[in-house]
Amino acid sequence: MVAAGDADYSSVAERLGIKPDMVVQEIGWDEDVDDDLRAAIEEHIGGELLDEDADEVIDVVLLWWREDDGDLVDAIMDARGPLDENGVIWVLTPKTGQPGHVEPSEIAEAVPTVGLAQTSNISVGANWAGTKLVSPKSKSKR
Repeated sequence: MVAAGDADYSSVAERLGIKPDMVVQEIGWDEDVDDDLRAAIEEHIGGELLDEDADEVIDVVLLWWREDDGDLVDAIMDARGPLDENGVIWVLTPKTGQPGHVEPSEIAEAVPTVGLAQTSNISVGANWAGTKLVSPKSKSKR
């Protein structure tokens, strides 16, 4: 039986650019994360989300981030380590009005410091928003 919200979550996995068989790592899991989103992504990739200790090359990082989680620049730098050169980091933050809400300016300020580009923002559930970070496209191929 499919719950009413399931279709929404599988489309969120697609909007996150997650495709079947991709390697997806999750950083910053806690009790407050969106378990329906996690389950939909695992179903979509046909496997489990990897944790912070994974040593594979990662296609997509889901970085759950809250206001009191520490230094965002450090967290993004750590997340970049195992990331594929075309990989993506999604910084998932509580929406405005939710406990732990992170101001968009905090993410915008961290991004250039870590050498990434912020490309889009989407809603990823009732309480969470996602900000997509990618490696900037090089201006010339040398």
